[in-house]
Amino acid sequence: MNRDRKFRWLILAVAAILLLNGCAMLDGLMGKDTELSPDELMYEGVKNMERGRYTAATEAFQTIKDRYPYSKYALEAELRLADMLFKRELYDEAFNGYDDFEKLHPRNAEIPYVIYQKGMCHLEQVSTIDRDQSHTLKAKEEFNRLLERFPKSPHANRGRKKLRECYMHLAEYELYVGHFYYKSKKYQAAINRYLHLIENYPDLGQYHEAMIYLNKCREKISDSEPRGRPEKPESWWKRLTPSFLH
Repeated sequence: MNRDRKFRWLILAVAAILLLNGCAMLDGLMGKDTELSPDELMYEGVKNMERGRYTAATEAFQTIKDRYPYSKYALEAELRLADMLFKRELYDEAFNGYDDFEKLHPRNAEIPYVIYQKGMCHLEQVSTIDRDQSHTLKAKEEFNRLLERFPKSPHANRGRKKLRECYMHLAEYELYVGHFYYKSKKYQAAINRYLHLIENYPDLGQYHEAMIYLNKCREKISDSEPRGRPEKPESWWKRLTPSFLH
C-alpha cells in the first residue's frame, strides 16, 4: 500500500510539472501571437498620455521607435517622446528631443509645433524677475522664429501671446534693475536701464513707470550739482525721440 501511494504521488508530481511547463510554453506562444502592433501601441501611448500615465506612455512610444522604426507611427512616436519629457518637466531633455526632431526632419508638418515647444521649454524655466533672463531671451528667439517662418500656422497665435509674455518678463526685469540702481543712488546707471526699457518695450505697462523714474533721476542729478554751475545737457533726454513718446 505504501509503495502504491508513493507511486501515485510521483505520477501526480510529474503531471504537475508537465502542466506548469505546458502553461509557460502556452503563455510564451500567446505572448508572441498577441504582441501589440504599431497602431495599437500608439493608441495605448496616447491613451496613457491623456490619463497622465507618462511612464507607460513613454514605454509604448519607445517600443514603436525600437521595434518598428520604419512604421508610419515612428516619427510620431519620436515626437511624443519629447512631449513626455516636457510633461514630466524635464525641460532641457525635452528641448534636446524637439531639437533633434527638427534637425532630422526639417520639412515635417509638425515643425511649427516643435518650434513652439522649444520656446516653451525655455519659458517654463523662467523664474522671478530678479534672476537671469537668459531663458526668456531664448524663448523669445524661438517664438520670433516661429512667427517669421510660419505666420499662418495654428501655433502662430499661441506664439504671439507667449512672445508678449517674454517681453513682459524682460520689461519687468529692466524696471527691477533700474529701481535697484535708483535706490542705490546710482542714477546714471538707473537712467540707462529705464531708457533700454522705453526704447525696446514702449507698448507695455512698465513704460509709464520708467518715464516717471527717468524724471526722478533727472531731478536727483540736478539737485546734486553745485549751485551756480551751468546745468549739463541731458543727453539721455535727447535719446527720447518723438517716436518713443507715441
